[in-house]
Amino acid sequence: MLNPKEIQDLRDKHLGPSLSLSYKQPIHIVRGAGQYLFDADGTKYLDCVNNIQHVGHSHPRITSAARKQYQNLNTNTRYLDDTIVRYAQNITNTLPAGLDVCFFTNSGSESNDLALRLARNFTKSKQTIVLDSAYHGHLSSLIEISPYKHAGPGGTGAPDFVHTIPVPDPYRGKHRGSECTEGYVQEVQRAIDSIQSKNLRPSALIVEAIMGCGGQILLPPGFLNSAFELVQRAGGVCIADEVQIGFGRVGSHFWGFETHGVIPDIVTMGKPMGNGHPLSAVVTTRVIAHAFDNGMEYFNSFGGNPVSCAIGQAVLDIIRDEDLQSNALDVGLHLLIQLNALKSKHDLIGDVRGVGLFIGIELVKDRNTLEPANEEVDYIINKMKDKGILLSKDGPNHNVIKIKPPLVFTKENADFLVKQLDDTLASHKL
Repeated sequence: MLNPKEIQDLRDKHLGPSLSLSYKQPIHIVRGAGQYLFDADGTKYLDCVNNIQHVGHSHPRITSAARKQYQNLNTNTRYLDDTIVRYAQNITNTLPAGLDVCFFTNSGSESNDLALRLARNFTKSKQTIVLDSAYHGHLSSLIEISPYKHAGPGGTGAPDFVHTIPVPDPYRGKHRGSECTEGYVQEVQRAIDSIQSKNLRPSALIVEAIMGCGGQILLPPGFLNSAFELVQRAGGVCIADEVQIGFGRVGSHFWGFETHGVIPDIVTMGKPMGNGHPLSAVVTTRVIAHAFDNGMEYFNSFGGNPVSCAIGQAVLDIIRDEDLQSNALDVGLHLLIQLNALKSKHDLIGDVRGVGLFIGIELVKDRNTLEPANEEVDYIINKMKDKGILLSKDGPNHNVIKIKPPLVFTKENADFLVKQLDDTLASHKL
């Protein structure tokens, strides 16, 4: 086995310098099991951030499903096959009626790119409305609509067909507090007015029901309902980006958009869908799907292959059989209560927000000015790693600790996390 220096030397030689590593002293992870990761020295870490391993690292049923299908067949969608149609049926059964046509892809970025194609083909428009600080993927088409990237370091800004509204953040956004919803709804209307003033129509509003890279932001109640209504009335379609928040993570519902009582025209999914295996999808209405059948074949070499579908089906089965959605709700509530107690104890915590096991802790130097506590976040994340807990940060100001563990996370895990975080906050010295 290579030692860390040898690995780093080979990374420097053979991998692009734009790839990042977590922590000041990177860790050499060699094994995972459930909600735990283990390094080359045998150190055990509680994984509080890897939301892709949705049902736990190295779940034996995932391994078994992959091995069994690979031993039998792995091909593409140009042949009749049971696995893809059964899996498509089971995915659509989790969604509102009318969302019943699947396109399988291999990453959330692929899914969001395809969703844009579907929307633009259907509306004959490219005019896209996005939320500030949003991230929807790493393809060129998605960097264009992701302010988190195109407005950040190395970015070149948004093209003229992208219309960005302020992030609907009740804590530090343009409009704040419990009555901020209408202010953000009017921002959507202004974007639509701008589009229509050029004799154009909106193509799509693409949105996460809970913003991930934007800082684990809970959209204000009523905003998404009104935004969807405005966009659809103007002739656009609404895309729910469920790549980070779908598959029961929010606890109360299987999909994040359901927490707002809305029904999108297109849903994209990825990350946890294959529990680490590259698997993603777009689900839409039959009308939009049929409009896309314009003579140009849609073919994806690996999308919807039998091995991927077998793994995806195993993930669905495990979520059901192990009652992981209920666990996310129960453990998430337990954790949020304790984190809010920490907020009353430590002034560094400006805000605690989340649902289920999708939680953010925003750290600020001053609760009045909301100055981001960037150095403190870095210190705490690295100190928690030394205590055997893996966390990460997010948000446009990079001051939000994100907590998105595998859904097998327990109340005992939550208690351990809170105790160590309490101690670290109490003793931090920069």
